[in-house]
This record gives sequence, C-alpha cells and structure tokens, in this order.
Amino acid sequence: MFLIFGFLCLCFCCLRGVFGDEVKSVSVMEGHSVTLHTHLTHIHTDDLILWKFGPQGTVIAKITINKTSINADVHDGMFRDRLQVDDQTGSLTITDITTQHSGLYHMTISGQQKTSYTFSVTVYARLPVPVIIRDCSSSSSVSKCVVLCSVMNVSHVSVSWYKGKSFLSSISVSDLNIRLSLPLEVEYQDNNTYRCVINNPISNHTQHLHITEICHTCSEASLTLNYAVVICCVVGSVMIVTALLIICICRKHATTGNSSSQNENDLIVYLPAAHYLHNKTSPVCHCHTYIYLQSLVHVHVDFVCFCDGCVYSKY
Repeated sequence: MFLIFGFLCLCFCCLRGVFGDEVKSVSVMEGHSVTLHTHLTHIHTDDLILWKFGPQGTVIAKITINKTSINADVHDGMFRDRLQVDDQTGSLTITDITTQHSGLYHMTISGQQKTSYTFSVTVYARLPVPVIIRDCSSSSSVSKCVVLCSVMNVSHVSVSWYKGKSFLSSISVSDLNIRLSLPLEVEYQDNNTYRCVINNPISNHTQHLHITEICHTCSEASLTLNYAVVICCVVGSVMIVTALLIICICRKHATTGNSSSQNENDLIVYLPAAHYLHNKTSPVCHCHTYIYLQSLVHVHVDFVCFCDGCVYSKY
C-alpha cells in the first residue's frame, strides 16, 4: 500500500515538473519594470528556454547557452526596446511596462529537466490625485456641507473616506475608464480630520479635507450674489437716467442749432461705467452702460453686469 502511494506521489511530482500547471500572479505599476524568474542558477548546455506571451503562445524570447534571440516585433512591436534576458538564468525582464503588457507569460525549459511556469501579469495605470470639491445641491441642512471626492478616467480602483483612522465609506470601479465620485456630509464646525484615499492593489494617493476652505455656506453665497446683482441694477439705473438727460440736452441742441450738419447715425453717446463689489464672500461685479443715439428719435441703451462668470443684462 505504501509503495503504491509513493509511486503515485512520484508520478504527480514528475507531471508537475513537466507541465507546470502552477500560475503565479504578478502585479506592477505602469512605467515600472518587472522580472519573471526561471528559478535556475545557470543554463545547462542542452537547455532551451522559450518565453511565450498571450493566448496564442507567441514566442518573444528564445534562449540557449550560446545564443539569445528576442522577437520584439510581435504584437505590433509592443515589446520593442522593452525586453531584457539574463544570460545566466534565462529570466525575462520587461522594462517601462504599460497596461498593454498585461496577460499570460509562459516559460518552458527543455533539456535535462523539463519545466514550465505560467505568470499572470497585471499592469495597473498610474493613480491620479483625488480632488475634493463642494456640492451645494446636496446639502441636507444649513449647518452641514456635502463634499465630493472625485477622480477622472480610472479603472480597477477604490475611493474611500476616512475619519481619522476610522473607515467611513467606499466605492469601487473595475474595468471602465470613468469618473468616480464619493460624497461625504460634514458639519461646518467639525474639527475632525477627514481624508479621501484612492487605491489599487499596489499603490494609493491621499487627499485631506480642509473644511474651512471647502465648506463655505452655500445659502450665504447665494444671498450675496443676489445682493450684488441688485446693487448693480441700481447703479445701472442711475447711469441710464443720466444718459437720458444727456440725450435730452443733445436733442434740444439739435433742434435749436445746426441740425443739418449731422446725419442720423453720426451721434453716438458712449457712457461706460463700472461698479466693483468684492469682499471675502461676495462675487466681483462689473457693470457697463452703452447708449447709442441712432437718431433724434431712436435711442438704444445696453446695460450689462458680469458677476464672477454670471451675466446679468438689461436692454
């Protein structure tokens, strides 16, 4: 019985040495280098080492004790200037690796010992730094602030919020290059430390939340903007009245003076005026009035205000 068991174990070991059914997983960051080892101390005289890539088993390197040949032009030249072979051990190194190089690498050794290994290589793209922005539209209370931690064009990553060392929430994406956002609601007066972390299996980036900088009161900002627009309208109205007085004077001068010396489109009254309003919470507003006296009867007045990208106009 023991002899039979020993014979079966020996057969299993021999088969494992020949077929090498073990798959080794290797993870690497894009732009780095990775070495796939043969576990040989040296190459024997009659050894033939083949490195193959992909489901079709395309040969990318062939190694003997006297010669090494690299076939880097396969797969549209994606391995060109990236493959290096150790002449002593036959190990394969891929430099400046990209996500295109993810896949299965199969190595076989034929000679005194028949051995094979399969490596599953996963290349992860470089991680972006997460960005934290305020989301006023999602505020549930005037005393609370909702912020978003966002990353663009990512795959195989997770985004997480932490309060100190405590985990709060997380969201993950696998295959698609998309925008990933994770919300967090905090109190305006919260003194705790919050951080957003983006990570994949081999790397991570952290962005800290500064509540006093990000979480301005959304309602106050809205009221301030409305207040600024009202002031600009009042100032603009005063300028329009002033312009109309000037037009009346021009008309009176035209009826009593030399009216024949001017054509209908000759008289244009241009009154640019600007009002500037700014403090820590107020937007910046610039107002301008343009008056066109196209004739003694037709008058066109433009009034435009710009408040931090918002445009208010009146004609």
